Amino acid sequence: QVQLVESGGGLVQPGGSLRLSCAASGFTLDDYAIGWFRQGPGKERELVGFITSGGSTIYANSLKGRFTISRDSAKNTVYLQMNSLKPEDTAVYYCRAGSQYWGQGTQVTVSS
Repeated sequence: QVQLVESGGGLVQPGGSLRLSCAASGFTLDDYAIGWFRQGPGKERELVGFITSGGSTIYANSLKGRFTISRDSAKNTVYLQMNSLKPEDTAVYYCRAGSQYWGQGTQVTVSS
């Protein structure tokens, strides 16, 4: 069964860090470009960044320097490291493999 599962979300104070995981089953993540997206309250879903099958990464301009995407092929998992978090980073974060496989999302709340 093809499945993507995000984890690692939670409540964090402004300035804190979180690492989200996107674990795949039923297929190999290395074969796909993996994108991270987020949807804040009352907002459209937006691209955070993605990692290509070759390992290159691209980020939304507004997030460069704070967010980092990496991949562990042995674990069939992609990560999103988020640092210096701000209240406006509050959103549900999703990963997507290629254009067809989505995870269920994980909630990130940045608040004091």
